[in-house]
Amino acid sequence: MAFDDFIGNFPDTDANETREWLESLDGVIAERGTTRASYIMSRLVAHARQRGMTVPAAVYTPYVNTIPAGQQPWFPGDEAIERRIRAFTRWNAAVMVIRANMTADGIGGHLSTYASSAALYEVGFNHFFHGKDGGRPGDHIYIQGHAAPGIYARAYLEGRLDETQLDGFRQEFSKDGLPSYPHPRLMPEFWEYPTVSMGLGPLNAIYQARFNRYLENREIDDTGDSRVWCFVGDGEMDEPEAHGALSIASRQELDNLTFVVNCNLQRLDGPVRGNGKIIQELEALFRGAGWNVIKVVWGSRWDELFAGDVDGVLIKKLNATPDGEFQTLTTKSGSYIREYFFGTDPRLRQLVSHLSDEELRWLPRGGHDYRKLYAAYKSAVEHRGNPTVVLAHTIKGWALGASLEARNATHQIKKMTKAQLLEMRDRLYLHDEIPDEALDAKLPPYYRPDADSEIIQYMMQRRRELGGLLPSRGLPIRRPLKLPSDDAFKEFWGGSGKRPVATTQAFIRMLRNLMREPEFGSRVVPIVPDEARTFGMDSFFKEFGIYAPHGQTYEPVDADLILAYIERSDGQLLEEGLTEAGAMASFTAAGSSYSTRGVPMAPFYIFYSMFGFQRVGDLVWSFADMRGRGFLLGATAGRTTLSGEGLQHNDGHSHVLFSVVPNCKAYDPAFAYEIAAIIRDGINRMYGDGEDIFYYITLYNEPYAMPPMPEGVSEAEICAGMYRFAAAPDGGADTATILFSGSAHAAAHKAQEMLIGDYDIAAELWSVTSFKNLREDALTKERWNRLHPLAEPRTPYVTERLAHSRGPIVAVTDFMKAVPDQVSRWVPRPFVSLGTDGFGRSDTRAAAREFFEIDAPHIVVATLAALVDDCRLDPDVVVGAISDLGIDADAVDPRDSV
Repeated sequence: MAFDDFIGNFPDTDANETREWLESLDGVIAERGTTRASYIMSRLVAHARQRGMTVPAAVYTPYVNTIPAGQQPWFPGDEAIERRIRAFTRWNAAVMVIRANMTADGIGGHLSTYASSAALYEVGFNHFFHGKDGGRPGDHIYIQGHAAPGIYARAYLEGRLDETQLDGFRQEFSKDGLPSYPHPRLMPEFWEYPTVSMGLGPLNAIYQARFNRYLENREIDDTGDSRVWCFVGDGEMDEPEAHGALSIASRQELDNLTFVVNCNLQRLDGPVRGNGKIIQELEALFRGAGWNVIKVVWGSRWDELFAGDVDGVLIKKLNATPDGEFQTLTTKSGSYIREYFFGTDPRLRQLVSHLSDEELRWLPRGGHDYRKLYAAYKSAVEHRGNPTVVLAHTIKGWALGASLEARNATHQIKKMTKAQLLEMRDRLYLHDEIPDEALDAKLPPYYRPDADSEIIQYMMQRRRELGGLLPSRGLPIRRPLKLPSDDAFKEFWGGSGKRPVATTQAFIRMLRNLMREPEFGSRVVPIVPDEARTFGMDSFFKEFGIYAPHGQTYEPVDADLILAYIERSDGQLLEEGLTEAGAMASFTAAGSSYSTRGVPMAPFYIFYSMFGFQRVGDLVWSFADMRGRGFLLGATAGRTTLSGEGLQHNDGHSHVLFSVVPNCKAYDPAFAYEIAAIIRDGINRMYGDGEDIFYYITLYNEPYAMPPMPEGVSEAEICAGMYRFAAAPDGGADTATILFSGSAHAAAHKAQEMLIGDYDIAAELWSVTSFKNLREDALTKERWNRLHPLAEPRTPYVTERLAHSRGPIVAVTDFMKAVPDQVSRWVPRPFVSLGTDGFGRSDTRAAAREFFEIDAPHIVVATLAALVDDCRLDPDVVVGAISDLGIDADAVDPRDSV
């Protein structure tokens, strides 16, 4: 059954009239063919829409340009000068990669992506992309990562980069050169958006456009003059992240967003859809998602051919030709094209009879035609109601020469012979600028006209009129952020008395306090995927509202409840649904707003900890590269604390994963006052001192009485990573030290009582809020000592603090042993780590902790065993303890248990 069989659900009120219409269509097909019939049907559909009828949209249109030649606007630029600019950028981009690989063999780089997309960028730079002069945010431009050489080449023409920098391409340490791809962390005044992890650019671009509307609807920033442009390859559109949020853009009517898809019909090393048509597939994808689609398939030289195609044979041929064949035709001679493409039908052959073989060979693709691209971009920026995608047909490696264009190996080519360089020079008409003898040198030369030349003056004037040079990162703060008062935190220093409270609850209360702060509160961006109610955030719905651009157009089922679900156009809470990737993209837009818009925002992204890094690790790295600031809250943390879930739903590894991100401050706090100290420290460092760091903080859903902050403990100690939580009990025949983090504190405290009461061992307790901080401090000091052998040695913080403790050291967490093991080599005495290695288990907390051997009895045995190893206790004591505590010494190791 076909989809259109839905019409069977409606009665035919005039069967004779229906039959007459169908017979008329049959007659057109019989007499004039399917092409003519399709044309009439399309006109009828268009006319029906003009009359206000709702007619289902076609998923794709014929393989021709969306904008007819007769409807193209006048091209306002000097096409000759702009072609020269493009020739220079093409040449310098290729030469930069070639020189780097000749001087630093194997350094890599890419020639072909920018070669295919040069016109796509140049039309934007010369006519559409708004810059940041005068402190304006301008446009947000996501540049395809592999096209970076072309962007460097343009910056070289503008005088922003010099030859020394170009010669340091991909040699950032040895030559203080340029990074391989767009990396804001490495070029903090140039690159704005890291895009080379494929699929992340499109995802982040959509949520950036949505965040701009969020800022505007909440009256925090006027974003009406900023457009988001996202340049992406057709092969990159295979990435789930690249198309996973398309419907969000249309649903929220983001007409401030334009995608430009470089359809060169090739992945990195072959056709995207050799047997199909990627432009048609993408059109169907975007149309189905509710986007405005503009296809730029053929250049201006094709217009006369379409005008003469009275029988529709050319369109029929184009529709039927697969991408693999178009790729082959690109590499063939004009005579081959005449014979094997146009020669299949006498009417087609007649259509091009007036063209020479040379003219046939160079019939242009639309993505290389300035006039076609200008028309598409102008239509996109003027379109209202939904986002626009421009699907531009290009040739990979265009203008690099016959041996590189459209070849499957083009992406991997990093070097060119003299003959190939000569061919590229000729294709770019650079005979006067690059004479033959210039290519006899060891390295091919760059070329840049004088700064006062007509060409450079033209391109600089175009950028002045559009607001300044791009890409450019870093705006002055246009709307300063006032830090919160102490009132937001003071209730947490004294604990909760006897009332049990989970750290998730404590944080949510703290977040509400921050959102109520008179000047800071409106800048807080709470972000939640999945269920906000799970984290106790339902009280936020009424007070702050859930962001929805159109407000709430229905009555919610819980409207009569105090904590009803309330959506508002100025809502503050971003409830993203089941998309950790989308929520991370919102976090990125908010966390980089200080730079992209000059408006600092404070995002707090609350999520299930086990679905954090393991699902969005690439986005976390991208956020770090983008120098983002904010708080990631891994709620329901711990492999044993979220009871009843099990296997992969229990998080015992997120702190291992976040430990690898250099500028992430990862904390596993046990108590509310620790969370308060850490968040206040983070706010001061990120929004007061302007540090480009971000925080990962784990939260637990296990309620217990929150103790007050101990006497003599400082916030600085908490934030540094560790402090003595409880002194050892008086007496004791021997001593030990127990380190804990997070929810493991209860077992550690119980073990302390058991050790003194049953084994006469006095153990002191230390809370470790961040093993990562301790490790990084130790590595820094270890390196300093290694490189300064004659200076006074520096002692790692963890070594210094534990030097004042006593006995062997046992560390216990609800995470893998690798977390406390981060500091093992700097611990001054015997060290044992207990953790939750292995898959999670569905059971009660007590049973799960017994299974993973992190409960109080196992801490006791580990402490006694460490005393035996230190020759301070008889082994028989451990044997007796194992028996007395009911521990199965022959149980299967949790790491091996299935």
